[in-house]
Amino acid sequence: MSATKRDYYEVLGVSRNASADEIRKAYRRLARQYHPDVNKSPDAEARFKEINEAYEVLSDDQKRAAYDRYGHAGPQVGGFGDMGGFGGFGDIFEDLFAGFGMRARAAQRGPRRGADLRLDLTITFEEAAFGTEKELEIPRLETCPRCAGSGAEPGTSPIRCPQCNGTGEVRRVQQSILGSFVNVTTCPRCGGEGEVVTSPCSECHGQKRVQVTRKISVSIPAGVDDETRVRLEGQGEAGMYGGPPGNLYVVLHVQPHPYFQREDSDILLELPINIVQAALGDEVEVPTLDGPQKLVIPPGTQHGKSFRLKGKGVPRLHRAGRGDQIVTVRVVIPTNLDEKQKQLLRELGKTLRKETIPQADKGFFGKVKDALGV
Repeated sequence: MSATKRDYYEVLGVSRNASADEIRKAYRRLARQYHPDVNKSPDAEARFKEINEAYEVLSDDQKRAAYDRYGHAGPQVGGFGDMGGFGGFGDIFEDLFAGFGMRARAAQRGPRRGADLRLDLTITFEEAAFGTEKELEIPRLETCPRCAGSGAEPGTSPIRCPQCNGTGEVRRVQQSILGSFVNVTTCPRCGGEGEVVTSPCSECHGQKRVQVTRKISVSIPAGVDDETRVRLEGQGEAGMYGGPPGNLYVVLHVQPHPYFQREDSDILLELPINIVQAALGDEVEVPTLDGPQKLVIPPGTQHGKSFRLKGKGVPRLHRAGRGDQIVTVRVVIPTNLDEKQKQLLRELGKTLRKETIPQADKGFFGKVKDALGV
């Protein structure tokens, strides 16, 4: 620190009547900018100490009042014994730097599980209903067969990292206005591995794993639906340092069917019939997942009537039994009639008119006359 200290308000870049919240925000911004773990410029540490000294005074009401009255001679800024006595200064410092390096942990060289993989697979409506077998091609990372995952050319071995002595981390003691603290970071030489490969494997180039494409058979169970995930345990990427492999998740996408729709385990089918079939009844064939099946349409069937075919739906996933097929009738009105057909319908309409169009209400006296036969 220079012999002549800068004004504390100037150090934090705030006005002399700044609020406590404004001072706190200014300190947080500048401390992040000049912290030695973040800023590698030669004067960063000195600037960081200056910022902390200014905040230690201006964040304390009594010290700030003394500073405003007497300047730098007012508050006795010295050792920082109990940080709890400085308006929560220790708490803000710990909160501010916990996330980016004050005590950064080095990478652990223990067993690491391999990454999970995802593959999207499109199947037909029938394949989803009854299940199927599919052969997939999966690109993934596997342990290098040449070096068995060591990363070193056969006949050689990795050596202990000379910079961290095999710990995977380096420790540096730093002095600040708060005192001294130990800064632990990942070793830049070995990347936290604790060892250095001096003769990299010619196949994986020291990466310990290689990219390969494998053919894998997957069994799709009966009754799956759109967006169902099938897990293939251990078929993901290889782990590191003896860690287990990840899993492969196959996400299914079911193609829409030309005329079937699905509702849970039931299949919905809309069946068009003409007005004659609806009026007189008929026996028709309807498609099902098991092939055509006869369905009796009783006389007088109305538009929207539904019939249930038991056990003709989709097999229930991981359970016994199947859903049903629900056939809903849609009466189709003809639009292109020839003259003869129109005449026939007119004649039919005359005979049905009294049934379909209600007679006007005769009133009370009219009903009495009908009852008396007058």
